[in-house]
Amino acid sequence: MSKMLEQLFSLYGKVALITGGGRGIGQETALMLSQAGAKVAVLDRDESAAKDAVDAIVSAGGEAVVLVADVSKPEQIKQAFATALDRFGRLDILVNNAALVRRIPALETSIDVWREVMDVNLNAAFFCSCAAAEPMTAAGGGAIVNIASIMGISGGGIYPIASYHASKGGLVNLTRGLAVEWASRGIRVNAVAPTWVRTEFTKALLDDPEMSKTLLDLMPLRKFADTIDVAAAVLYLASPAAKVVTGHVLAVDGGYLAR
Repeated sequence: MSKMLEQLFSLYGKVALITGGGRGIGQETALMLSQAGAKVAVLDRDESAAKDAVDAIVSAGGEAVVLVADVSKPEQIKQAFATALDRFGRLDILVNNAALVRRIPALETSIDVWREVMDVNLNAAFFCSCAAAEPMTAAGGGAIVNIASIMGISGGGIYPIASYHASKGGLVNLTRGLAVEWASRGIRVNAVAPTWVRTEFTKALLDDPEMSKTLLDLMPLRKFADTIDVAAAVLYLASPAAKVVTGHVLAVDGGYLAR
């Protein structure tokens, strides 16, 4: 690889924090950002999963720390970010990945379920971003990457999931709003909108032959994404290669949204 390409995607000297970093997209992203040179704080409410991700990073020669927190609790977010700053002294990259889905028809969605989904998928991204803003500003700028969804840009219609649609749609426009508001701070804010990704999160859907065919028929490339596909998009948006990209939602969707 040429020096120019190394410089474009290098994260050496940077510190990244990934929410929901213990599994799936979050874990893959933590590993990839570490391989690009970043020190990584892996935040997850499941301590065992976070430790597994950190162990994998350390085994590969990287540096990482476990943060245990429930991102639906703003006070736990503050404490986790304080711990990361105590350990690494700075914060340059935040990946808001933690997510929750409840496949329930709208008229059967209780107030508690609605609030639960909003707290994890939307409110947590806002509070984590606010917790990151000052240390990023102090470091001369930074990059926030939100993991949105194609369901935040389309109406779906395959199964009932209104709370998820609303939370991810809110995350898409939160991305744009913060990108404009924080540009003067040197903070870029972007999002990735994945299609169905092969994780534990979607296993039941993708293992169903009939549903799998239905979903593939909606994507011109007729391919589900792997976690590495999403992590690669995050790396781009977090790296110097995207230094003039902000307020953008990058679809990793096999052409779903192009139809």
